[in-house]
Amino acid sequence: MKKITLLLFLATLSIMAQKTKKPNIILVLADDISAREFPIYKSDTWSSAMGNKNSQDPNLRASTPVLDKLAKEGMYVKTAWASVVCSPSRAMLMTGRYPHLHKWWGNKTIGQYTDEDGNLGTYPLFASSPLTIGHVAKKGGYASIWSGKSQMRNKNLQNFGFDEGVFTPGESAITEIGENPYSNFTLEQKKVNGKKELINLDSGKPLDFSYYASSSWYWKPHVMLMNHPSSKKQFEWWPNTKKSKKEYGVNTYGPDVELDFIFDFMERKAKEDKPFFVYHTTHLGHGAMNYLNPEQHKYKWIETPKITWKNGKYIKTKPNITGGKGVYDTHNSLSESGIHAHVNYLDYQMWLYLEKLKELNIDDNTIVIFCADNGSSKYGKNSPDSQKGTHVPFMLYGPGFNFTKKGEQDVLVNLSDILPTIADLVGFEFPKDYEINGKSLMPFLTTNKKTHRDWVYGYKDNLQIIRGTKVLKDGLDKWYDVREYPSDLISFPEVKDWENADKELIKERDYLNGILPRFNQFDEAQNGPLSEAHKKKIVKDKAKQKAKKLAKVAAKTQKQKIK
Repeated sequence: MKKITLLLFLATLSIMAQKTKKPNIILVLADDISAREFPIYKSDTWSSAMGNKNSQDPNLRASTPVLDKLAKEGMYVKTAWASVVCSPSRAMLMTGRYPHLHKWWGNKTIGQYTDEDGNLGTYPLFASSPLTIGHVAKKGGYASIWSGKSQMRNKNLQNFGFDEGVFTPGESAITEIGENPYSNFTLEQKKVNGKKELINLDSGKPLDFSYYASSSWYWKPHVMLMNHPSSKKQFEWWPNTKKSKKEYGVNTYGPDVELDFIFDFMERKAKEDKPFFVYHTTHLGHGAMNYLNPEQHKYKWIETPKITWKNGKYIKTKPNITGGKGVYDTHNSLSESGIHAHVNYLDYQMWLYLEKLKELNIDDNTIVIFCADNGSSKYGKNSPDSQKGTHVPFMLYGPGFNFTKKGEQDVLVNLSDILPTIADLVGFEFPKDYEINGKSLMPFLTTNKKTHRDWVYGYKDNLQIIRGTKVLKDGLDKWYDVREYPSDLISFPEVKDWENADKELIKERDYLNGILPRFNQFDEAQNGPLSEAHKKKIVKDKAKQKAKKLAKVAAKTQKQKIK
């Protein structure tokens, strides 16, 4: 413990010696993108255009000159882990904790609690973990903005500690501020002739394929502002000014809107000479309903604006989309479909970030962190198999700081490590009785320390995934030898014969098995604090669900017997 405290002290001294001002921090979280999709990770396999199979087609390979620069001139982590799906990963990142504390076990298994008004509801992170990433930035004296996807059920977003917010929600209805009057790019569940149908409100037609109720976060996006200077309310739909209403339309692209608001915020804070924290939770990487081309629903990743890298800079083709009511012509102004197009557009946005930092003359006092929340859709997302769902990119870039690590780092990093790292950067110290499961990267980044942590952890519901430097246990209870990386970053040899396995593998397996019981609390502690009445209700509801499930299985079995 004394050694760790000394390293943290040295790390803090190192940063203070380099800068008299606190560093600005930009954290970009991509959505559903595995490490293998980024060329810097040197995988020989990536996602196909539709995501339904693996590909080695060079035409479907992303091109990322800017992220490559960040990774090589800054540093990137060979093995960074998240959870296997959105909500629990974001909970891990925002709290620095695992689900035995924050209770966000999976997208559909978020713990419940009895709120202060006696109502039963989803256990919010600000209740389970009052020192979230926004609160820590505020306590460190930072101005902060959260822009993009919230994945926090879009309720009480003002309680997460951020000064401002620009949210592009995918939910079809946000009751807090009423319906969006600007965009009809929405799929809504309606009753037609007594039957439930999913209607595309833009065309007025029901879908002839399976999908879910959602609103657009890409083209003609739904955008909600929080505490913005242009707004008279705490929450307000955008466009909200005469100019923005005139310019808004089908050519408006959600990721561009998110970044425009971020740059406006950065300009204001740079002018005020105040340190800022940007939490940019982009949708890029996430599949979506293609309102421009509904018939192309088999393509998971819809088109982005077309961009070209030439002579060290990006050139963007202005989107030229015409039409309406479900019939549109893009006039060849957009990219092709595929996750590689989304990764390319992320690279373009990272270039815009670097250009903006130079323009504001704060590039040497800003730290940029780039990562993702879980593996690619149809490949890793939701998968507990090996590290398909957990293996994500992680890059850190701070050209004005004399960090001791450059380029590829063969170490282990968890998304839970981001919060304590930011706490060190902003000068905030957690109370001694406040449990943090993440580990600050600052000692590793500022000293000659060769390793960062001994193990990384992932999860989904009651499935636990853990790996060290030698072995990995996945959520299917399979063990792998991970001493060497395979060319596709995933095909590790499975360890089946433990009696004849190497002693070093057995030793680490036993060590990791000793860690897991501490976090394995899904069955007995899935929820937050509950009233007695709500405890009984949850037990009763679970019994009903189980009975319903058994009845379905019995009915299916009976049908098979009749056949």
